[in-house]
Amino acid sequence: MKNVLITASICAGISAFAQNDQYNVASFHDSGWKAPEVNYQGAAWLNFLTRSDSTFDYNVTQATFKAHSTLNWHKHETDQVLIVVEGKGYYQERGKEPMIIHQGDVIRCPKEVEHFHTSSLEQDVSYIAVYGSAPTVWTEVLTMDEYERIGKQLEEKK
Repeated sequence: MKNVLITASICAGISAFAQNDQYNVASFHDSGWKAPEVNYQGAAWLNFLTRSDSTFDYNVTQATFKAHSTLNWHKHETDQVLIVVEGKGYYQERGKEPMIIHQGDVIRCPKEVEHFHTSSLEQDVSYIAVYGSAPTVWTEVLTMDEYERIGKQLEEKK
């Protein structure tokens, strides 16, 4: 019986390793890595699920922001789609009113439109971002004062 268990364990390990060699698999359940403290304030993690290459023109990245964290104003050369997978945050496009985003929301931001997406004042947010291969263009710092003003304004509207 002991030999059967050892053999089964070895086969399962080899099988799992072989599956990883055959497929390019990533999980949004992985936390990713702590993002360098550039273009945001607070705490953020990035998990690059798929990167663009010669056959696929889009990046698919999971970003997780702890409560009370900001992301600076920016834009992309292509449309960007955000899929909120957990928590609550804020989203705003330049010239429009900010809005609260929740788990399950899918937002499509048109190309070249300045915007930001952040956690809420009191809750973390995690979203999957789908965007083109060109680098993000950072346009303006979202100050902590502006972020807190927006958060208080949105929370009072509820």
